[in-house]
Amino acid sequence: MTRYEEAKKRYAEFGIDTDAAIEKLKTVPVALHCWQGDDVGGFDSKDALSGGILTTGNYPGKATTPEQLMQDMDKAMSLCPGKKKLNLHASYAIFEDGEFADRDKLEPKHFKKWVEYAKARNMGIDFNPTFFSHPMVKDGLTLSSPDEEVRRFWINHGKACIRISQYFAEETGIPCVMNIWTGDGYKDIPADRMGPRMRYKESFEEILSEPHDPAMVKPCAESKVFGIGVESFTAGSAEFTLSFAATHPGCLPLMDNGHYHPQEYVSDKIPALLCFFPEIALHITRGVRWDSDHVVLLDDETKEMAKEVVRNNALDRVYMALDFFDASINRISAWTVGFRSWQKALLNAMCLPNELLKKLQDEGRFTELMVMQEEAKMLPFADVWEHYCETEGVTAGPKWFDEIKKYEDEVLSKRG
Repeated sequence: MTRYEEAKKRYAEFGIDTDAAIEKLKTVPVALHCWQGDDVGGFDSKDALSGGILTTGNYPGKATTPEQLMQDMDKAMSLCPGKKKLNLHASYAIFEDGEFADRDKLEPKHFKKWVEYAKARNMGIDFNPTFFSHPMVKDGLTLSSPDEEVRRFWINHGKACIRISQYFAEETGIPCVMNIWTGDGYKDIPADRMGPRMRYKESFEEILSEPHDPAMVKPCAESKVFGIGVESFTAGSAEFTLSFAATHPGCLPLMDNGHYHPQEYVSDKIPALLCFFPEIALHITRGVRWDSDHVVLLDDETKEMAKEVVRNNALDRVYMALDFFDASINRISAWTVGFRSWQKALLNAMCLPNELLKKLQDEGRFTELMVMQEEAKMLPFADVWEHYCETEGVTAGPKWFDEIKKYEDEVLSKRG
């Protein structure tokens, strides 16, 4: 009997069908973010990052062209089991033959190569307007700026991104999640908190007025508690974005688990939002003390977030994307560790006796509930994970890193 067959029997004693869990996971898309591969540089500007965005480290071999970035993403995806989507920022527009369009003038044609890339790999595309790292970010403000010219520029950028998202959805046949986040805020105590938020609200509403198919384009509102340079006030706070999504049909709340105070847990927020929203979105990251966007690991909160999605039967109601960027380590390894960690968390959640545990809770059998929760932690999950990887044609254990080292020697080390 193989290790997986033995593990399968152990899980069956808890009423868990591991084969079914594996087959279900193969249908669940997770979006892989392009910006890990080039430190959020993009292709429309040579300026440094700004607006609450900070990447640290200078590991050699980062992608500097669209072709290199696509090549690196292919390498990472080849080492990861599971269904993928592509997650793009607007700053990754690809211009050809000397053409350039500023962000308020972006068109679907500037993302044609990304569509070709995604279609060749049977992937959908998610999208993010880029409200940072641009000269029109004035005094740290975009959609909430008191300057009409600044607001108009960024409203037009948002509308352009709606049109591009519609293009992605039509071309791939897969809904496009279009997430709006801005770093708007103030470094020190503001004299007016409501004014910026009213301007943000009106700007956001104008962006959403751009025609689109709500079944195929899923605009989202993402919050943030603070950022570098906006430590005292952010216009798009949790209360603001959640209230906006709740009062604007067709707009989803998007929670980034690094965008809250350290003792707030998105795992607890997921079921709360599912009580009211037909769909929600997640950006999955790992904050260390603040929104530092460290590589996702199989830590407690990552596992708890996956549990809430799975045990509430919300896999078809939650759009999931990764969001981290670490320039201090091999970037492809970062992608691979992060994607595989979220896959592990989802599979682990699918292999828990969720219905039994709910029954024990509802019947007030809390001693037994604690016992069963602890016993479930000792089930042979590693054997199930290895079998899942085998069925997906990828290496289960650490040997996948040999491929990373080979790629670094043969490809990354030769980049200038």
